[in-house]
Amino acid sequence: MRRISFLVRVILIGILLHVYVGFRLIPDLPVGTPLRALAALWLVLSVCVIPLGVLARNIEQQPLADRLAWLGLLVLGFFSSLLVLTLARDLLLASLLTIDAIRPHTLPLATWRINTAAAVPLLALLSTAVGLFNARRRARVVTIDIPIDDLPAALDGFTIVQISDIHVGPTIKRSYVDAIVDAVNRLKPDLIAVTGDVVDGSVEQLSSHTQPLSRLTALHGAYLVTGNHEYYSGAHAWIDEFRRLGLTVLLNEHVVVEHKGAQAVIAGVTDYSAGHFDPAHASDPAAALTGAPGDVLIRVLLAHQPRSAEAAADAGFTLQLSGHTHGGQFFPWNFFVRLQQPFTAGLARMNGLWVYTSRGTGYWGPPKRLGAPSEITRVRLVPAEGV
Repeated sequence: MRRISFLVRVILIGILLHVYVGFRLIPDLPVGTPLRALAALWLVLSVCVIPLGVLARNIEQQPLADRLAWLGLLVLGFFSSLLVLTLARDLLLASLLTIDAIRPHTLPLATWRINTAAAVPLLALLSTAVGLFNARRRARVVTIDIPIDDLPAALDGFTIVQISDIHVGPTIKRSYVDAIVDAVNRLKPDLIAVTGDVVDGSVEQLSSHTQPLSRLTALHGAYLVTGNHEYYSGAHAWIDEFRRLGLTVLLNEHVVVEHKGAQAVIAGVTDYSAGHFDPAHASDPAAALTGAPGDVLIRVLLAHQPRSAEAAADAGFTLQLSGHTHGGQFFPWNFFVRLQQPFTAGLARMNGLWVYTSRGTGYWGPPKRLGAPSEITRVRLVPAEGV
C-alpha cells in the first residue's frame, strides 16, 4: 500500500512537470496550431510511457517488458533534459526581462522567446542521442595510481581492475557484459574487484545475461560485494548465483592475498543500506577485518557506497574502492549525489584513507551518460615517494 501511494505521488509530480514544460514552451514555438497540438500530444504520451518503462521489469512477458523499458527509459532521458533546459530557458528569460526593465527596448524579447522555445527540444534531443551513444559504448579503461606509504616492494605495481554498477537488466544484456569481461581480461590484472549493483532483476530473469562474469580471470581471483540493487533484486539468490559463477563474495569478511612474497588484505562489506533488508547483512568494515593478521599493513576494502569511508578509515584500511554514484550519470544529477555521498567520482582522501569512487561500468535507468563517462578502472599500488 505504501509503495502504491509513493508511485501515485511520483506520477502526479511527473504530470505537473509535464504541464509546466507544456505551458512554458508550446505557446512560444514558431510553428502552427497542428504542430503545437502534436507537441501537446507528445507530452501526454510521455506522461503515460515513462511509468510503463520504469515498471516494465515487473512484467513477466518477454520481449514486451524489455521493449516497454527501452521506450519508457529513452523518453524519461529525453524529458529529463527537456525539463532542465526549460528551467534554464526560464532563468535566461527572467534575466533578459530584468535587463529590459532597466534599459527598455534594448533587447528583442519576442525573438528570444521564440528562438529559445525552438532550441530547447532540439538540444534535448541532441543530448539524448549523445548520451545514448556514450552509455551504450563499452566503458573506457581508466588507470589510477594510488600512492601508498611503506608499500612493500613486491606490491609495487600490484593491479586491481574494478568494475561497478553494470546494472544488467531490461536494457543491458549478455553482449554488453561480454564486452566488459573481454576488456577486463585483456588487462591481465592481479585481482578483480566487482563493487556491487551488478543486476536489476531476479536470478530467473537475468542469470543467462550475467553468465559472462564466469570468464573473469585474474592472478588472485575475482571478488564481489553487494550493492543496494542486489537487495532490491533478491540478494541471497544472487549471492548464490555469483558464487556459482566463480566469484568470491565478501560479506563483511576478508581474504589474505600473497603476491611475490608480500601480503595484502582484501576485504569486502555488504552494501551500506543492507541492514534495512536483512539485519544479518548490516555493513561493518571493522568486522570485515576480524582475524586479519596485524602485521599486514596493506588493507583494501571493497564497499559499494563511498559513505562507508568514515568507518573504513576508523578500521584502519589503506584504500577503499567504491561505486554507486555513477558520477551523476548526466546533468544535473551530479549535484544531487553530493547531498548523499561524501564523494561523487575519482580519487579522494579521508582521514588517511584513499577512496576511489568509480563512475560505474554500465548505467542505471535512462540509457544516457553526459559528462560522466562509464569506466573500467585499473588501480595500481605504487610507493608514495614515487608519485
